[in-house]
Order: sequence, then structure tokens, then C-alpha cells
Amino acid sequence: MKTQSFHACRIHNDSGRVTARIEKVALDELTPGEVVIQVHYSSINYKDALAATGRGKILRRFPLIAGIDLAGVVTASVDDRFQPGDEVLVSGCGLGESHDGGFSEVARVPADWVVPLPAGLSLFDAMGLGTAGFTAALAIDRLEQNGQQPSSGPLLVTGASGGVGSVAIDLLAARGYEVVAMTRKEDAATYLESLGAASVIHYDELVCDARPLHSAQWGGAIDNVGGTVLAGLLSSTCPWGNIASIGMAGGSECHITVMPFILRAVSVLGISAANCPMESRVRVWQRLVSDLRPVHLQQIVSGVVGLDDLPAMLEHLLEGKHQGRFVVSMKL
Repeated sequence: MKTQSFHACRIHNDSGRVTARIEKVALDELTPGEVVIQVHYSSINYKDALAATGRGKILRRFPLIAGIDLAGVVTASVDDRFQPGDEVLVSGCGLGESHDGGFSEVARVPADWVVPLPAGLSLFDAMGLGTAGFTAALAIDRLEQNGQQPSSGPLLVTGASGGVGSVAIDLLAARGYEVVAMTRKEDAATYLESLGAASVIHYDELVCDARPLHSAQWGGAIDNVGGTVLAGLLSSTCPWGNIASIGMAGGSECHITVMPFILRAVSVLGISAANCPMESRVRVWQRLVSDLRPVHLQQIVSGVVGLDDLPAMLEHLLEGKHQGRFVVSMKL
């Protein structure tokens, strides 16, 4: 490979202080893998911000290049499944957690993690979706496998203005669901309605007291919050409804009873994009260019930043003032 060194956003732990720095890295410094990729785009996810600021115990080793997803072009491969010039993407699988990630002009990854870019999807749009979009699509895929359909009733999306929530609203509305968006951001209603939300509610409108059952209100939900919100959703979901549990922004503990399960047959479906089996991973990415193709991706992508802007943007993300998605371009 001609490139002797390249720029990357590397996370260091300096005596307990976690910092993100843009620095030059050589190819032989990267964690091992069979496929070398010239990265064109990555994206900023909540997990990236937690990792880069040290506010979440995400990284398994230091120093490590952050970024849990990437899209680019293969420049070298010792695995016959991939050839120089192939357009590919990688998301999850330990990228940016235990393996050098996508916030880099060059990445080297195991071949088993690499997904051929689906026909009809650009490298930029792949990262406009990124792990957040893939997670939203995976949640819908699992909900529908378990019987969820528009006729099941209103589907609530919590953490609605974030990346997962934004894409989920877009995809669900296009499939005919009555989507109710839940957010703490009073100024987000217009944005969420533009994506297809039928209505927008505040967290205070969800009953989260200790009663085991409340009036059945929701046909199902995609929950990015966890904690008391997930408990409240469980107790107010209609019979045979499904809740896709994705995040824990509101806490990792959830105090519930078995009543919603045994009296209403409510299902909670765990969604993990990081270790999704490759067969399902490829199938869901293919759905994102067919029946789950987003309608409002240009609205969901809030901005494009370069590597130099990343450390400040990662801090900004944790302030909770953003909406939608940010793409990272290696060309800026």
C-alpha cells in the first residue's frame, strides 16, 4: 500500500483521563485483519461519544481508534471474498471498541465483518444510516418477525430525536404505522413530524409508576431509553404487542412484574447491532435499499464533519442538544 501513514482519531487513557486526539498512524500499527479499506465516511453514534470522552466503559484497550462504523473502498485483501476496488461497509462487530475503528483514513478489519455495499446505496448514505440506521431497521425487522403490524396500534418511539429514533420514525411511517414520537426536546416536534410522526409527546405523558398494569395504549414500541420508561411501556402495551429494547440512556435497571407477559403476552425483544449474525446483517442492509429504504435521510443527516472537528463534536453529542445524524467525511 502506498500510504505510509494516515490520520485517525485515537483514544488514549492518560492516567485515568480519557482523551481523543487526531494523530498520524501507520498501517502496521492497526489491529489485525485480512481486509484493508480506504475509509471515505464514518458516522457519529452515541456509543462513539461515550467511548471518546470516557463517560462510558466502551473501549476494551488503549490506545484505540474510535468509530463503530465505516464505509469505503477495499485497497488490499488476503481473503478471496473481497478485491481491491470493492465498495464495502462495516458496522459493530467490535469496531471502535476492541478493534481499531472507522474514525480513520484507513482501516484494517477481519474479512468476516465486511458487508458488500448494497447496490443502490452510496457510501455517504450508508453512513448517513450507519449503525443507528441499521439498528432501527434491525428493530423493525425483529418486531415484524414477531407479529407487529400497523393494525396492532400506535407504535411509540422513545429518544425520538436521536439517530436511531429519527430513522425508526421515517421507516415505520413509510410502512403505514401510526408513529408516536417521545422526546424531552420541546423544539423537536416540527422535525419529528416532518419525518412522519403522527404526534409528539413528552416523557411526562408516559405513566411510569409502580402499578404492574396500566390501560393498554401502545401497539408496540422502539425504546432507546430503558429504565423507568421501559417499565412504563411494558405496563401500557396492548396484548400481543412488542417492544424493541435498544438503549439505556435513562438507566440500565428496569423494575417490572411478570404481569404484562402472562396477562397480555407482551414481548420484549433485545436488539444488539454489535453482534448481529452476518446472515441477518446482510439481509437487513439489503432491506434498507428495498422495502425499508428511508424517505427522509437528507433531513436526518444534520451535518458533515471532518476528522479535525471530531473531538469537539463528540463532546457536543453528549450534551443532548443535537438531532438526527452526523456523517464523518475523511475528505474534509
